[in-house]
Amino acid sequence: MTMAVLAELLEFTRDGEWGSGEADEGLVKVGIIRGTDFSSVRYGDLSGIPTRYVRASVVEKKQLKPRDILIETAGGTKDQPTGRSVYLRDELFERADKPLLCASFARFLRVREGAADPRYIFWKLQDEYIREALLPFHVQHTGVARFQYTQFAANHRLDLPAELEDQAAIASTLSTLDDKIELNRRMNETLEALAQAIFKDWFVTFGPTRRKMEGATDPVAILGDLIPDPTKAAPLAFLFPDSFGQDGLPEAWEKREIGQDFHVTMGQSPPGDTYNEAGNGLPFYQGRRDFGWRFPTRRVYCSAPTRVSPADWTLVSVRAPVGDINRAWEECCIGRGVGAFMHREKLASFTYYAGLHLREELASYDKDGTVFGSINQNQFKALKICGADQTAAAAFDDFVLPIDDLIRTKTDESRTLAETRDYLLPKLMSGAVRVRNADALAE
Repeated sequence: MTMAVLAELLEFTRDGEWGSGEADEGLVKVGIIRGTDFSSVRYGDLSGIPTRYVRASVVEKKQLKPRDILIETAGGTKDQPTGRSVYLRDELFERADKPLLCASFARFLRVREGAADPRYIFWKLQDEYIREALLPFHVQHTGVARFQYTQFAANHRLDLPAELEDQAAIASTLSTLDDKIELNRRMNETLEALAQAIFKDWFVTFGPTRRKMEGATDPVAILGDLIPDPTKAAPLAFLFPDSFGQDGLPEAWEKREIGQDFHVTMGQSPPGDTYNEAGNGLPFYQGRRDFGWRFPTRRVYCSAPTRVSPADWTLVSVRAPVGDINRAWEECCIGRGVGAFMHREKLASFTYYAGLHLREELASYDKDGTVFGSINQNQFKALKICGADQTAAAAFDDFVLPIDDLIRTKTDESRTLAETRDYLLPKLMSGAVRVRNADALAE
């Protein structure tokens, strides 16, 4: 092992930029990666990053490149100190449709060729952050918390393998686990998109009824080729009326309020002294910051829950902002920022996709995006769900269940991969585990 300070390993580094929200002469349209985007950008997802407009001369100097590392320099909290980092893979730039910059509360690091392996430096920074070695550089006197990057880069010594080949081997082992997680994420997104398309076609645009009225008789054609197996399509196509009523819905269908067909529970935050991170009680979710892709990810527990969501109910953020949708992985305690609902016939998949469809309407309760937006139980129960009779809703639930089960299996696999990665990280960084042994553990 050898010791080095970060500043000695870098070719180039700059603070980020925020730019303007409006286009103007001399400004370039760019995507800005914020600290809050690190977790999604890490796995190649740019869908949530904001679009801004930055002077061309600034873009030329600060445009990000493959293999750059971003480090958060401001905006942390007591529970989440500054200093998080993310590595920018080549694939990220292949998906980008505009230049990428990091936000002004972050900084990009470009490792000098031959000085160190960039992926290894990223993993090293991850290890330092998790071990709280960066905490001495996290300061908050008043206002926004800041990371003292200059002091850290010049004074904090990093131990790393002397040979670049050894650095690359360690980084490759850890990155391979991340790659498997990313593959699962993309597969899950594809599966969910398919289920969403079917839900929209059946219960929003009423495609099967429209196609029947246009003369379609083949079950696969009636279902818009979304279900290509004729043996599965035939009984499903039979469920849809062949005409519309005067209300614009398929004949005999009706719009119904959530409260008519769904059980609804609104969260209530238990006393603060019942929260813990030791695993005592039920997982506790307070609001959208606890939500992940499909399932909650933040692990805080409550030893004395006051409001509980059963497993597989759909969770919805009901305060600041309103409308984020998740699904309860297990029985959990819900705080006042979360509501939960489930179809009275226990149609869990139908409930979840109905929740996704309601997001836009739920967001209208956000009062133009201010932090004061909320929706109460009576307002939520009064929301109208798309015109579906219960037979079609149950058929959708049966058809989508295997898709949702596969998504859950892939999610569970990714959690195991993440646990393996996090177990190996400090051991590989310290030399306690060699790469060959690590590869065996990861298989």
